[in-house]
Amino acid sequence: MKPFLILQLRPETEASDDEYAAILRKGGLAAGDTQRIRLDCEDLPDGLDVRDFAGVIVGGGPGCVSDAPEDKTPQEARIEAACLSLMPQITALDHPFMGCCYGIGILAHHLGATVSKERYGEPVSAAPCTLTEAGRDDALLSGLPQTFDAFVGHKEAVQDLPKGCTHLVASPACPFQMIRHGSNVYATQFHPEADAAGFETRIRLYKNKGYFDPSEADDLIAMCRAADVTTPELILQRFVARYG
Repeated sequence: MKPFLILQLRPETEASDDEYAAILRKGGLAAGDTQRIRLDCEDLPDGLDVRDFAGVIVGGGPGCVSDAPEDKTPQEARIEAACLSLMPQITALDHPFMGCCYGIGILAHHLGATVSKERYGEPVSAAPCTLTEAGRDDALLSGLPQTFDAFVGHKEAVQDLPKGCTHLVASPACPFQMIRHGSNVYATQFHPEADAAGFETRIRLYKNKGYFDPSEADDLIAMCRAADVTTPELILQRFVARYG
């Protein structure tokens, strides 16, 4: 079996390790089934061919595609450039891809759609998501509940459905929670790998990153612990099963 390429963007080791462990656990993967690259401290190998991998999974991170170039740190700019460098291959080949949160911005930006902070940002929460008609027929979503909660927390969002994409999942505050380009290129605004414990870690680490008032951290952790978020991980599990 070809490995899955896991690209991580989080510069905090604790957050990165926790996310990677969650992707393995929720995807039903062993570490040996993957090639992990932390883009905050590693470069992509020269001449990387996505066809050498069963699929590509991009995790979340604190950067924003829509930030002005002068507002991005050198690290954020390098991470963004690395992710974008693979998108021409991925979309041209319709190669299996799952972009989680940051990944939907990368895909949409590559396709020429607008990603901005103008509308549709969501505070850290368990957002009520709904399958679209196309979503009900999608291979990764068919048979899942029509509505389900998913963990979100993002400053920017896709403003309009990118060209060539199918709209799969929506929420009241953010219409584009999940999209598909072609048949195999997926991206979610929510975090399919996240559970309450993982989001608690991120709340603690990112409480001064502008996602929420730091004084709200304890209340947000309590919200996560009380939330019933179980369906999103099935999407990641199905992605791995379908393409592995």
